[in-house]
Amino acid sequence: MKHVFAVIMLAGVTIASIQVAGARSQSSGPQPLLAPAGSSVDTPGLPAVPRGKSTILGGEIRIVDPVRDELTLKIFGQRPVKVLFDERTKVYRDGNMISLRDLGPSNHASVQTVLDGTNVYALSIHLLSQTPEGEYQGRVLSYNPDTRVLTLSSAMSRDPIKLLVPASTPVARVGQDAFTSNHPGLSDLVRGALILVSFQSNKEGRGVADKIEVLAIPGAAFVFTGEISALDLHSGNLVLIDPIDDKEYQVSFDSVRLQASKSLHIGDHIMVSAHFDGTRYVASTINAD
Repeated sequence: MKHVFAVIMLAGVTIASIQVAGARSQSSGPQPLLAPAGSSVDTPGLPAVPRGKSTILGGEIRIVDPVRDELTLKIFGQRPVKVLFDERTKVYRDGNMISLRDLGPSNHASVQTVLDGTNVYALSIHLLSQTPEGEYQGRVLSYNPDTRVLTLSSAMSRDPIKLLVPASTPVARVGQDAFTSNHPGLSDLVRGALILVSFQSNKEGRGVADKIEVLAIPGAAFVFTGEISALDLHSGNLVLIDPIDDKEYQVSFDSVRLQASKSLHIGDHIMVSAHFDGTRYVASTINAD
């Protein structure tokens, strides 16, 4: 029942943090799916919940195993996923908090998840009367403009995720000004692009994208400033927290070419110029701030 905290970064990069659901001992009305920053779902006597980026998975809860503390969630457009839960997991039915003992199969559910090591852990489970919504963050594997089928990878599943993209779906870049100043739209859905997509299910149970945010495309340049929160000089990787958007970014660097990297320490405040290569951010310069 204990889950070990680990920070897992999708494709070597953790971006677009969604705040962890807030804990409440009781409910007097509809509860939000996501809680304000700084809130927690920790339970006294249990380890802290994983603090990585959370993702909302919408689908059908087919099996609940209270012995193994896991449920099977059939996500639209892919195979069922095993999701772990425990006493720290908050459960709601149409916005009202219910007991974990009342958790059971449901045709419509939205599950706020986070990676805990290699496991998918449920921060909160929302049983819904209506068709659920969800969102994925991942890298584009392909987009077919004829069939309008978008295929992307996800840290939450080994299988690719397929979504329909109607012509009316807004596609926009988000992030730094230099990146968002161009507005290509659907042409940004190239292999390797990092995106955040919100979706709903249609009557056939297929995921249909209703909003796509493009976070990075291969070759795009970025400048990050912030404090180093993790550093591995041997592998050439660092993680910094950029105070501009309060997000974590993992950046790879060549310690032989960038001599300044050899004097880096956790806690240093730095400025990094980098480009996204379709998998990771790669530093071209690193300067102490």
